Amino acid sequence: PVHREHALPKTLVPAAALPATAMDTRVPPVPMDPATAERLRRDGHDPDEMEAVFARVLSRIHFALPDQSVSVDARLFGLLPHDSVDCVSRLPDVLLRNIVSRLPVKDGARTAALSRRWRGVWRSAPLVLVDSHILPAGTAAARADARRVTSAVSRILDAHPGPFRCVHLTSSHMEDFPGLLARWLQILAVKGIQDLVLVNRPWALDFVIPSTFLGMTTLTRLYLGLWKFPDTAGVRRSTCFPNLLELGLCCVFMESKDLDFILDRSPVLEKLCVHGNLFKLSLCLVSQSLRCVKITGSFFEEIALVDAPCLERLILTGCWTRGAVCTKVKIGHAPKLHSLGYMDPGSHVLEFGNTVIKAGTKVSPSTKVPSVRILALEVRCGGRNDVKMIPTVLRCFPNVETLHIKSEESGQPSGKNLKFWNESGTIECIRSCIKLLVFHDFRGDRSELAFLKFFFEGALVLKEVVLVLANGSFTTMEDIRSKVKPLMSMKRARDSSIMVDTNGRSIGNFKRASDFSLLDPFGDY
Repeated sequence: PVHREHALPKTLVPAAALPATAMDTRVPPVPMDPATAERLRRDGHDPDEMEAVFARVLSRIHFALPDQSVSVDARLFGLLPHDSVDCVSRLPDVLLRNIVSRLPVKDGARTAALSRRWRGVWRSAPLVLVDSHILPAGTAAARADARRVTSAVSRILDAHPGPFRCVHLTSSHMEDFPGLLARWLQILAVKGIQDLVLVNRPWALDFVIPSTFLGMTTLTRLYLGLWKFPDTAGVRRSTCFPNLLELGLCCVFMESKDLDFILDRSPVLEKLCVHGNLFKLSLCLVSQSLRCVKITGSFFEEIALVDAPCLERLILTGCWTRGAVCTKVKIGHAPKLHSLGYMDPGSHVLEFGNTVIKAGTKVSPSTKVPSVRILALEVRCGGRNDVKMIPTVLRCFPNVETLHIKSEESGQPSGKNLKFWNESGTIECIRSCIKLLVFHDFRGDRSELAFLKFFFEGALVLKEVVLVLANGSFTTMEDIRSKVKPLMSMKRARDSSIMVDTNGRSIGNFKRASDFSLLDPFGDY
């Protein structure tokens, strides 16, 4: 069985980001370290004002981390109820090793005491180690407990001969053992680690992760959290991650050149996740293998798709601006780009070559992306600037079949821009391509209804509309009916249907965005 939520200790999360029930069992939060504060000042931020931003970022870091391959609730039973025959022990060695590798490491090691048949199974099975499973049940990982976990991890890494299939280390205080981490990484490299999640505790972005991990050639998945990236200037030119398929960087203190370095040395990388970058950083995508890039809760000066022939998904959620500075999203060579969003007129500036897309820009063949079939936009329907940008942006993606609109409150009087939509003219993708419209965070105000009326009247091939209601905006079913009723009388394509989803969920989950068995990475409704 797979545990669906990563067991990240709550002591990583600032108190402001947790509900009162969670704060009761946790250690007081660690203040911002000097290195982080100095870097923020250099980038033009006030560190005191950024505390709340960091709180939001850290409170969601566990959504960016991959699921564990074992469950703390997994248990091994040799006998079925009312059965006196031990059937499990009769299984071939290869199956026993598979079973043991799916147990928490404490239980897996203890199987050696069952009988002579089991004595060598754990040591011969690929190691799966999740250090949070070593914590006493029901605790929130106090510092003393974390030190015991650190000691236990050292014993396990020494005792098991390898190979190491999966190691998730999120509960050890590395700053208390500065030399130990380098030794751990050396052991992991020698014993063939494939899947590594390494999160620093507590928050200390001036703690440089040892460059030993750069020599792990067997890695297929790597997630780093709350570290300062090592200087790559003196790294050997032969350094490479020849088998790395998935990379996650969560609140990692790094430079643009470091990000370029690791992408350049990962020739088969397919999935990249960046969460919680709050510093000046640019992403220049030159990769022959990347299929999915997801950036959450981050600020980037520029995201440039320079040469990404295999890129299918570019997912941007929870991104923010630095003052009046928006993120430039430059679309170059990305012929397979299929899913894009959430593009936000208030946070992103779309560019094609030397052309910056502004309200009213005349779209040409060089500023169109015909490959995009799923487009997601974050829109303030009552905001004048957003409303002016939407028609131009939609004209850049003429073949969109599924459109997601995430409605944000504008803070402006509702209805101020009602007549604009009637003057915006025909939009090709709305008229002849869009079959599904998903409207997230629907509140039913006049500006939202005005957009939907314009959309319905022009969408000739529309088949389905899904309204995902905003949390807390409706108290009764009667409230919902009164807000949805005007839509039912609007003119729209024959046989098109309107459905209402009253249980909207988070769309910030990287696991969904990078799951290619799901056709729509935004379709969690």
